Amino acid sequence: MVNNTSYLLDTNILLWWVDDNKRLKRSIYKVIQDKNNQILVSVVSAIEISIKNNLGKLPLKTSLERIFEGSEFEVLDIGLSHALELNRLPLHSGHRDPFDRVLISQAKAEKLTLITSDEKIWKYKLSILKA
Repeated sequence: MVNNTSYLLDTNILLWWVDDNKRLKRSIYKVIQDKNNQILVSVVSAIEISIKNNLGKLPLKTSLERIFEGSEFEVLDIGLSHALELNRLPLHSGHRDPFDRVLISQAKAEKLTLITSDEKIWKYKLSILKA
């Protein structure tokens, strides 16, 4: 069961965490590291990373298997409630990124706080932690 300290990582935040990227704010690092928080990553992020890596748009420093199978985070699968939420999700300023939209839908359906640095996502009505 998801509680009020449950967070879903946007794909870029996950990659910043894995790569120990300096763009990850210290405050976000502390939230992710806090063992009292439940941190989830979506299978959607695995799909996004895989597609972009295969297209040569996202070279990986760490293998996809290591990112997800060796992760200390809980993996969130895609379910019907996420698809139904996606169907209700409005378009904001032409924001059509399918990966972002599914992550937003998952966060809304599961009542998770989405950790993201993507300003386009900030326009949606959901709990967001700006990274």
